[in-house]
Amino acid sequence: MSEFGLMGVDWEERVNFDRMRRERLQKAQAAMEKSGLDALFVFALEDVRYLTGFRSHLGPVTILGLAAAVLPRGGDPILCTLDIVHARQRMPWLHPDNILGRPFIRTEGGTRKWAEEIKGKIGKLAEGKIGVDLLSFGLSQWLPKCFPKAQFVDGKEVLSQAKVIKTKDEIECQKIVTMITEAGFQALLDDLKPGVKECELLAVAWQKFTELGSEWTQCANIVCSGPYTAPYRRFTSDRVIREGDLVIVDIGACYNGYWGDFTRTFLCGNVRPTPEQIDLHQECYNTLFNACAEAVVGKTNGDIGKHLNNPKTNPNSDDLSGGHGAGVNPWEPPWVANLTPDAIVPLQPGMLFSIEPYAGKPGVGGIRLENQVFVGEKEPDIITPLSFDERLLRDVHPLDRTTGRKIRFPK
Repeated sequence: MSEFGLMGVDWEERVNFDRMRRERLQKAQAAMEKSGLDALFVFALEDVRYLTGFRSHLGPVTILGLAAAVLPRGGDPILCTLDIVHARQRMPWLHPDNILGRPFIRTEGGTRKWAEEIKGKIGKLAEGKIGVDLLSFGLSQWLPKCFPKAQFVDGKEVLSQAKVIKTKDEIECQKIVTMITEAGFQALLDDLKPGVKECELLAVAWQKFTELGSEWTQCANIVCSGPYTAPYRRFTSDRVIREGDLVIVDIGACYNGYWGDFTRTFLCGNVRPTPEQIDLHQECYNTLFNACAEAVVGKTNGDIGKHLNNPKTNPNSDDLSGGHGAGVNPWEPPWVANLTPDAIVPLQPGMLFSIEPYAGKPGVGGIRLENQVFVGEKEPDIITPLSFDERLLRDVHPLDRTTGRKIRFPK
């Protein structure tokens, strides 16, 4: 696979999107077969994309009914979308007859109309066991009326089982978006100096993301500085950053539906940190790498999670240390913090985690650090290469391959 060209070329294999769509669909069909589903109704836009390759309009809030996918047992996916003309013209891997109009499921009448279309496509399967991934209260009442002979079950869990192990091409997409996110970080760091607003720094990173083809943002994209780092305020404001401030940067780009997501904390200006700031950074840094070290076959997500919010080794977390799986959804299972016994799963190659501890004290500041890591056979595959602010470190962890090589610091 490439390192990391974004264009299609004839002289090496890069992301093979036909193969990626095909293998994702095969995994979903296998998960359905294992669970005994007759059909799967998918309303979450990221999972519509996972099943069909359809890229939808994204917004800052959940919009139910922009698109939907239906996967019948033993059949091809059916896409329902407002953008029916666009999809039929530009998505040749789907049969045109399997591309239907918008699923207007915001009302009972609209749901009934959509249900009749789907019954016409999947026949007797509409009377079987149907998984649904996302429900409003209204849909929870209307779907049983529209499909009176069906048994409705949790479809999100079924699809999560398909998505948890990434394919070769998904791994490549994830590494490419990490590169794009890293480029945004570097652009931001070049402008990090006293007198700059948090929102100005975010604008620089966002511009670099967009220049490199990023589709959207992984989260609010956090630039948080000074007193807002403890207690931790998880969004960007118009605050002017001052010399000596700690600055938390938690940002992520999007490449073909896959999300970058990592965090570093920097000291603003050509100054030395206080001993208390170094203590907090070292606590957070050690927690991060000790948790990452557990991402190997033979361990569980509970082994990762035991390092987060640990009262002995991460005592200043404010219970904010956490983590999650990632893929076409930047926050998906398996989880790694605040786990109950039913959420413990064995780690397998191809699982991806974002691990993000925190340590902070009001009056001193807060530290958030985050890596993305693939589960490895013998050691974790940490795909987040951006180095840390060495002024804030006393000791470098053996798994940290980049810190110690930097010859200059942010302004």
